[in-house]
Amino acid sequence: MNDCRPAERLNDLPERAKKAEKENRQFFKGIKKNRMRELDDAVHLLHEEVFGEIDCLACANCCRSLGPRLADKDIDRIASALRIKPQDVVSRYLRIDEDKDYVFKEMPCPFLCADNYCSIYEYRPKACREYPHTDRKKFYQIHSLTLRNAETCPAVFEILERLKREF
Repeated sequence: MNDCRPAERLNDLPERAKKAEKENRQFFKGIKKNRMRELDDAVHLLHEEVFGEIDCLACANCCRSLGPRLADKDIDRIASALRIKPQDVVSRYLRIDEDKDYVFKEMPCPFLCADNYCSIYEYRPKACREYPHTDRKKFYQIHSLTLRNAETCPAVFEILERLKREF
C-alpha cells in the first residue's frame, strides 16, 4: 500500500466505513477499562505502520472534504504566512458555521494545491496538524471521532481494520 487508495476504493470508503461501523463500535465497547493503555500503545504502533505505507499526498481526501474549525491563533498564523491582516483571512476564506466557529467558505481547502501539497503547510490550522488523531494519547476517548474519520481517511479505516485483527 504505497498511496491513498485507487480512486474507486476512495469513492466507496464512506460506504465501507459505514458497513464496518457496528463492528467497530462493538470492538470498542468490548475493550475492558484495564486494557485502555494497551489499546493506546497498539493504535500508536499501527499509526506509525500505516502512515509509513500510505502517501497522504496521493490522497488529500481530508483537505478536499473536511472543513476544520479555525481558532483565532490559526487565523493569525495563516495571516502571517500570507502577509495579510487576520480580518482579511476571515473575509476572503472563512465563514461562521452553525456552531459559531470559523470554517472555510468552500471545500476543498483554499490552500490545497493541484499536487495535493498545502501552500501554508507550516502555518496550517491546529485541526489539520492533528488530523486524523490516531496518534493521540488516550485514544479511547475519541473512538467515536475515529469512526467518523474512517469515512474520510483510508489510513484510519486501515488502522481500525488492523486493530480489530491484532487486539
